[in-house]
Amino acid sequence: MTTPEDTQAPSFRYSAVTFDCPDPAELARFYGEALGLPVAFSTDDFVLLGGGPDGAAGLGFNRLADYRRPTWPDPSQEKQAHIDLGVDDLDTAEARLLALGATKPDFQPEPDRWRVLLDPAGHPFCVSTVA
Repeated sequence: MTTPEDTQAPSFRYSAVTFDCPDPAELARFYGEALGLPVAFSTDDFVLLGGGPDGAAGLGFNRLADYRRPTWPDPSQEKQAHIDLGVDDLDTAEARLLALGATKPDFQPEPDRWRVLLDPAGHPFCVSTVA
């Protein structure tokens, strides 16, 4: 009889984080331009950026018919998850991301250390010189 201790653990690798959204193409365009990631796979309902033969992790965007935007910082519709982007200059990075379609909420917990922005689907994400 085989016990759990006798079986070899499977090998896992990080492949992607996928965000639910109403328009995968729009959100993929935003993050693709912001991060310089190419489209690796695309359908009407799902887009994967990055990935590729070198095994780099990617970002996925999945159409969800009843998607509800997070209401951060109001907890009535939680953010579920967010991505952190490391940058050299907060002001320059913020300006670029706003030009790509991000929005900036009024509430900024520590604007000298990081900025909270919202992507076009409303997901909060942080831009920081710390990361």
